[in-house]
Amino acid sequence: MFGDLRRFDVGQPQGLDWFRQWMDEVFPETAAADIRSVPRGSYPMINVGRTDDAVRVYVFAAGLTAEQLEVSIQDNVLTVSGKREAPDVGAEGQAARTDFRRERYQGEFSRSLALPDGLDVDRTEAHFRDGICEVRLPKREELKPRRIEVQAKNAS
Repeated sequence: MFGDLRRFDVGQPQGLDWFRQWMDEVFPETAAADIRSVPRGSYPMINVGRTDDAVRVYVFAAGLTAEQLEVSIQDNVLTVSGKREAPDVGAEGQAARTDFRRERYQGEFSRSLALPDGLDVDRTEAHFRDGICEVRLPKREELKPRRIEVQAKNAS
């Protein structure tokens, strides 16, 4: 009888997904992708990796320029901040259109990340290309892995 009221066949969440989805809707400011992540919708998204030489932080900031990002380090905390302007803003600051749904982040943002010990923060480099800012934090020389040569000793 009421089958016509549902126009789209939307699959039902499986397992406990329905509960997570419900919690995200009830408490959107605390919704997190996993136990160690920041709330969903945090901007910009960040990847962190480590090599033998450095720690690398990748900041995904599509639509921004290098001038719109500020990267700073203080007390072993890396902070990336800036401002993302709203698209289609008129001369008086009024939006040129009415949005019914907006998922793209706009406004001021700031993300902070605690850094591990042993980095040479004075040699930090940041490069921006194609909407990705790569921050390279080299390790101090004394903390880099070293190969020790094993010498054969002649038997006497």
